[in-house]
Amino acid sequence: MLKQTTIDIIKSTVPVLEQHGKDITTRFYQLLFGSHPELKNVFNQSNQRQGRQQTALANAVYAAAANIDNLGAIIPVVKQIGQKHRALGIKAEHYPIVGENLLKAIKDVLGDAATDEIINAWAEAYGVIADAFIGIEGEMYKDAKEQPGGWDDFRNFIVDKKVQESDVITSFYLKPEDGQAIASYLPGQYLTVKVKPEDSEYTHLRHYSLSDAPGKDYYRISVKREELGVVSSYLHDTVQAGDILQVSAPAGDFTLQSDDKPVVLLSGGVGLTPMLSMLNTIAASQPERAVTFIHGALNSSVHALKEEVARLASENSNVKSFVAYSEPTEEDIAANGFDKEGFIDLPWLQSILPDNQAEFYFCGPVPFMKAIYRSLKEWGVPAENIHFEFFGPAGQLEEPAAEVVTA
Repeated sequence: MLKQTTIDIIKSTVPVLEQHGKDITTRFYQLLFGSHPELKNVFNQSNQRQGRQQTALANAVYAAAANIDNLGAIIPVVKQIGQKHRALGIKAEHYPIVGENLLKAIKDVLGDAATDEIINAWAEAYGVIADAFIGIEGEMYKDAKEQPGGWDDFRNFIVDKKVQESDVITSFYLKPEDGQAIASYLPGQYLTVKVKPEDSEYTHLRHYSLSDAPGKDYYRISVKREELGVVSSYLHDTVQAGDILQVSAPAGDFTLQSDDKPVVLLSGGVGLTPMLSMLNTIAASQPERAVTFIHGALNSSVHALKEEVARLASENSNVKSFVAYSEPTEEDIAANGFDKEGFIDLPWLQSILPDNQAEFYFCGPVPFMKAIYRSLKEWGVPAENIHFEFFGPAGQLEEPAAEVVTA
């Protein structure tokens, strides 16, 4: 338990963190990688360059400070981050390193304003917060290892098959090298792949959503080649059938709810991967559950797995599918291969859906997600029926009100 004086000091720093949080976390990563360059083997350097990791950490620190007198309020955030930490291999021994460099960063950025009293209070608070992460993540490691077909750390998988799905997306079918059982997963979860390209000094880890239903003897991930993407380019250009990839057990808290309420799956670009896992699962195990799959893409050249979705829609009366192309080709227009020209918007959603009484799931580029989120809120969809997943560090889909803390 934290002393009341510590709580008061931490809460008094909330406005400062709101103002200087990004500077503090940027400085934190500079210090962390300067003193422990080996951690570059774990952290996504692309997200570092884009500032996404710094922003996500700043939001998490801000949320912890604002809720320091009620840490139970941030347990959902702790669990979400913990899922990624477990998948990446973050362990208890890393937390003292993080704490030391975070305190140094606060001192460096705030200067004389970071008094000994403030630094000591943050050291005490960080210990309590770190213990919460360590405890929750410890249970996650245990569950991942002890589940049927589970394992600890990383496990070797053979690329059984490599299938080009579009001009930019390729699927990889993975089977365990040891021939033993593999862990099941919840639709919407992801695998974490660890690679070390020959020209790279460090290993690189990336999360890729599973794109098929669970219960198979393989895992399938469908990977988009990203511009300047170290791992995606390596997978597309270098990895071939028969090669070995190191993979950690499935993780993630963006998962299909198990009730029988109608489902609407909205995706943009490669954001269709977790949605396709959900769609395949509903088609296979919930034939009475209504599901509408709505996908937005530039055009057919980058629209992956469209034949699979079309087949599911034709074979299952509970499945409906709609496609929007923002820049359809002449061939797309001639073939009448899409349902809307332009972006997915609220008037179109209202024209193809019977009502807003459904569970809505969405994933894709951040501008797409912000537009979908605004549309659903405008339509009056309750917050508890809106579910989304960021690829990479968590972000925000709307500006929070002054009294609302998000992470």
